[in-house]
Amino acid sequence: MASTSTPLTLPVLPLDDEVVLPGMVVPLDLKDTEVRAAVEAARAAATGSTGKPQVLLVPRVDGSYAAVGTLATVEQVGRLADGPNAIGQPAALVRAVRRVRIGVGTTGPGAALWVETTPFRESSVGTPVAGRAAELVREYKSLSTQWLRKRGAWQIVDRVAAVEGVGELADNIGYASFATAEQKLKVLLEADQVARLEYALGLLRDHLAEEEVNDTIRKDVEEGVAKQQKEFLLRRQLEAVRKELAELNGDPADEEGDYRARVEAADLPEKVREAALKEVDKLERSSDQSPEGSWIRTWLDTVLELPWNERTEDSYDIAGARAVLDADHAGLADVKERIVEYLAVRKRRAEQGLGLVGGRRGGAVLALVGPPGVGKTSLGESVARAMGREFVRVALGGVRDEAEIRGHRRTYVGALPGRLVRALKEAGSMNPVVLLDEIDKVGSDYRGDPAAALLEVLDPAQNHTFRDHYLEVELDLSDVVFLATANVLEAIPEPLLDRMELVRLDGYTEDEKVVIARDHLLPRQLEKAGLKGEEVAVDEPALRRLAGEYTREAGVRNLERAIARVLRKVAAQNELGERELPAAIGAEDLRALIGRPHHVPEAAQEPAERRTAVPGVATGLAVTGAGGDVLYIEASLADAETGGTGLTLTGQLGDVMKESAHIALSYLRSRGAELELPVTSLRDRGVHLHVPAGAVPKDGPSAGITMTAALASLLSGRKVRTDVAMTGEVSLTGRVLPIGGVKQKLLAADRAGITTVIIPKRNEADLDDVPAEVLERLAVHPVADVREVLELALEPAGVLVAAA
Repeated sequence: MASTSTPLTLPVLPLDDEVVLPGMVVPLDLKDTEVRAAVEAARAAATGSTGKPQVLLVPRVDGSYAAVGTLATVEQVGRLADGPNAIGQPAALVRAVRRVRIGVGTTGPGAALWVETTPFRESSVGTPVAGRAAELVREYKSLSTQWLRKRGAWQIVDRVAAVEGVGELADNIGYASFATAEQKLKVLLEADQVARLEYALGLLRDHLAEEEVNDTIRKDVEEGVAKQQKEFLLRRQLEAVRKELAELNGDPADEEGDYRARVEAADLPEKVREAALKEVDKLERSSDQSPEGSWIRTWLDTVLELPWNERTEDSYDIAGARAVLDADHAGLADVKERIVEYLAVRKRRAEQGLGLVGGRRGGAVLALVGPPGVGKTSLGESVARAMGREFVRVALGGVRDEAEIRGHRRTYVGALPGRLVRALKEAGSMNPVVLLDEIDKVGSDYRGDPAAALLEVLDPAQNHTFRDHYLEVELDLSDVVFLATANVLEAIPEPLLDRMELVRLDGYTEDEKVVIARDHLLPRQLEKAGLKGEEVAVDEPALRRLAGEYTREAGVRNLERAIARVLRKVAAQNELGERELPAAIGAEDLRALIGRPHHVPEAAQEPAERRTAVPGVATGLAVTGAGGDVLYIEASLADAETGGTGLTLTGQLGDVMKESAHIALSYLRSRGAELELPVTSLRDRGVHLHVPAGAVPKDGPSAGITMTAALASLLSGRKVRTDVAMTGEVSLTGRVLPIGGVKQKLLAADRAGITTVIIPKRNEADLDDVPAEVLERLAVHPVADVREVLELALEPAGVLVAAA
C-alpha cells in the first residue's frame, strides 16, 4: 500500500447527503450506477497487485462535492443477506481509512471519475494523551458508554473504551444516527483533533440532554395512559358488575336505559316527554367522564319527581270549610268570606263542567296585608286544610336573587330550579296552597329583582305557561292558590300588587284577643310548659288584663309570650314548693307573677299624670308596620325676651308631616280673629312643635288636625280633652281631608282607652269595617272643618290656663 504522504489517483464514489468518517465500515449498494462504476474501476486498477481496491468517498451535499474525502478500501463485494435463508441485493463492503484532500480530475480505467489526492494534514496529539485532550477523552467515553448502554450495544462499548487516539475517538460520531450530514461533514473537515473531539462531545451531550427530556415526557405520558387504561378497565368491570346485579334484580342493565324506561313509564305532558327523551338521547351519547352527564341526570331526576298530573280533589263541603276556618282563627271575617266564595264558585264550575277556561284553571291570588302577629302565616295552613289541599310555605324575606324565583340556567355549576318548582315537588301536587311569606321584604340588587320575576307567577292570565329557567318546559300554575303575606302595603311594587286581590287584616279587638287566648294560645302554651288544663286555669279577666295592660299590639304574638311567662312562673313555683296545683290565676295574681303592667289607659290615669293635662298637647292616631298606634303632639311658645322666632319641628318628622305643621300654623294665623285666638303674639315668639318617640321616623298628612288642635290649645290656654283622639289632614282653608287606616286607628284608640275619636267626614264610610263592639265603646265624630274639631277637642273656656 502506498505511503500516507504519497499523492494518489483514486476513483470517486460520491455519497449524497451522507458522510463516512475514518474507521467506519459501511456497505454500499451496487445497484447505484456511480457506486458500481467506482468499485469496478478500483478493482480494475488493483488487478495484479497485492493491495485491496481503493476508492475515494466524497460527500456531495446539495450537488456540491466537499474539498475533503475519505480514502476507503473495498473489503468485499457480494450479496448482503436480508435473512437467514434469503439472497440479498449486490453490495460492496468498504472500510474508511483516512482523510485526503481532493485535487484535480484525471483519467483512469472504467467509467468512474478519477481525481488526484493530496495528504490531509492533521494536528498531532502526544501519546499518552494529557491535559485538556485527556479530559475530553474521558468525558466522551463516559457519555458514549451511557448512550450505547441505553441501546444495549455492549460489544461496541468495549471497542470504544479501547480507542486511545483523540481523532479516532471523535470519528466514532459517524456511527451516531442523531448526527446530521452537515454535522458529520464539519467533523470530517476539522484538522484539529482536539477541536474535533470537543465538537463531537458537544453533539453527544446535547443529544443525551434531549433524550433525557424526551424520556421524562414519555414516562409522564405512559403513566397517564396507564392510569386512563386502568380507569377504563375498572369502569368496564364496574359496568359488568352493575349489569350482573341488575339482571339478578330484574332492573335495566344500563343507567341510560333506566332513564329512558322511567321517562316512557312516567305520566308526563307530551311536550315535557319530548324534552325529556331528547335529554336521554344526549345522555346516551355522552361519556362517563363528561360533566354534562351529571347535569342531564340531575335535570331528569327533577323532571321525573315533579307531580305533572297529580292533583288533589277540592273539598266542596262549604259549611265544613267555614267551620274549619272558624275553629282555627277568631275574627278575620274578610279572609274567611273570600275563601268560602272561592270554594262555592269552584264547586258550581265543576258541576257545570267548566274546569278549564282558555287553558287556565280557577286559581286565586290573595295578598294578606296586616301587622305582625295577626295570624297571616297560620291562616295559609287553615285555608289548605279547609280546601283539602297540600300546603307549602315559601319564605321570601331577604330574597335578592331573581334565580330564586325563576331558577338558574343549567350552564351554571350547582344550578337548581326556582322556589316555585321546588314547592310543587314538595307538595306532590299541581294545585297546592302556596304561601308566599313576607313578600314585602323582597329586595333587589345586581342579581335581578325577584319581585319582577313574581309578576308572571302571580298573574292569572299568564301563569298557566310559566317557564322556569332550569326546566325550560312550561308549568301550569293556574290551579295554585297563592296567598301572599305582607306587613307594609307600600313596600309591595304597584304592578305586583295589581295582580293580587288585597285583603287587609287590621288587627284584633280586645274581645277577640281574649277569645283567641282562651281557645288557642292558652292550650298551646300549657302543653309547652308541661302542664295540663285541669292543673292551671287562667280566667278571662286575667286574659283581658294581659291583652289590655301588659301587651298593647295589633296581633297576639306578645300576648302569647305573656301567657307563656305566666305558665312558666307557675310551673317553677310548683317545683320549688311555693304553689300547689291545681291553681287558678286571676287578674290580681298577674303583678306577683310577671310584674307591673306596661300600658295604662289614658283615662285610667290621675288627671295630673295625663299627657294632655296642660295646654298644647293633643292626642293623634297613626298607622305603623305594627298596626295602629296613639301619637301625642306637643307644642310650646318661646319667651318673647329670651326665645327665637319661627317654627321649630322635632321628632324625626318626614317632609309631608313638616308641611302639615306649617299648614296648621298658617291656618291659625289667617283665621285667628275668627277663632278668637291671640295669634298676634306669634310674630314675636317662636313656636316649637315636637312629636315624642323622637328616635322613630314619622311621616304622613293625617296628623294635620292634631297639630292644629295642639297649637290652638296652646294659644287659647284651653286643654285638649283627655278622652279625645283625632286623625285627619288639614288644608289652608280649614277643611278636614280624608286619610287611610281608619280601622287600625280606631282599634288603637280602643286599646289605649280613648272614648271619643274625631275622623274626617269623608272617611265615615270606612266605619263599616270597624267591629261593632269597638264602635259601641267609641264615640266617633266625623267632621268636615277645623272649627268642629276645636269645638269637640278643646275643653270649655270656663277656666283658662295661661299659655306657657
